[in-house]
Amino acid sequence: MKAIVYREYGSPDVLELQDIDKPVVNDDEVLVRVQAASVNPADWHYMRGVPYVMRPQSGLRKPKNSLLGYDIAGQVDAVGKDVTGFRPGDEVFASVTGGGFAEYTSVSEGFLVLKPANLTFEQAAAVPLAALTALQGLRDAGQAQPEQKVLIIGASGGVGTFAVQIAKSFGADVTGVCSTRNVELVRSLGADRVIDYTQEDFTQSGRKYELIFQLAGTSSPSDCRRALTSKGTLVLSSGDSEGRWIGPVDRLIKAVVLSPFVSQKLGSFLAKPNKDDLQFVKELIEAGNVTPVIDRTYSLSEVPEAIRYLEEGHARGKVVITV
Repeated sequence: MKAIVYREYGSPDVLELQDIDKPVVNDDEVLVRVQAASVNPADWHYMRGVPYVMRPQSGLRKPKNSLLGYDIAGQVDAVGKDVTGFRPGDEVFASVTGGGFAEYTSVSEGFLVLKPANLTFEQAAAVPLAALTALQGLRDAGQAQPEQKVLIIGASGGVGTFAVQIAKSFGADVTGVCSTRNVELVRSLGADRVIDYTQEDFTQSGRKYELIFQLAGTSSPSDCRRALTSKGTLVLSSGDSEGRWIGPVDRLIKAVVLSPFVSQKLGSFLAKPNKDDLQFVKELIEAGNVTPVIDRTYSLSEVPEAIRYLEEGHARGKVVITV
């Protein structure tokens, strides 16, 4: 089968389309014929091996796992002998641990969910990691409640477009932060207000929020605190940083250190694949409450160009790979 492979850290130029062996499924795994995948910031972080703080886990001098791609949608090709919930031909989607940029990938049954009936494979592939990050950040880390005032920084990005819609499905009063060209997109997703960060600084406006979900930008936890209510919560998932050693982790550390000394709750979280959560998102999608936003679509051989585009930081919603 064909797959995107990399054996050293570096720019998208290290990625190659190669013929490799088709995965052999374990007893509790499902072999999926991948129809579409999507690109995430995790792909270029692992590709470049930055920030360096991740290297003990990803490989000190070269990658431990030579395959990228963490979201897939496709059809079940074969199942292990202990798999009871799926059969060949089923249309499925999942968040995987690498290997999505390939014609076939093996997935634990515990991570796999039937594809939403109202989505194409391309749309379904845009969902898992970004939507799970949005859901877990808002619901679990942020404890989002109906009628809460919620601010989403980076509302037009891959996670942000899901976060706006999921927060609205919870009954929150949502404000999105984005650039000028994305104001109408974020408003169309259901945001009650949209702040154009090129025209207005949300930390100086005087408006207070009970929950701030930071997915982009360079605002420090101290800056964000100015826009929080006295008992508000700041959840950091990512953010922009040029630091090669710890990248945006410096902001996460500052939040954790500061949190015990202030009345607000400041912290970070890391999204985890979860079948029940993906099923929950699927139900939101089938109910019409959430729709994936796709910016661009590339072929499997164009994965280097797709990652290069995502790295530029201007993608509106998700970047998808057709296989």
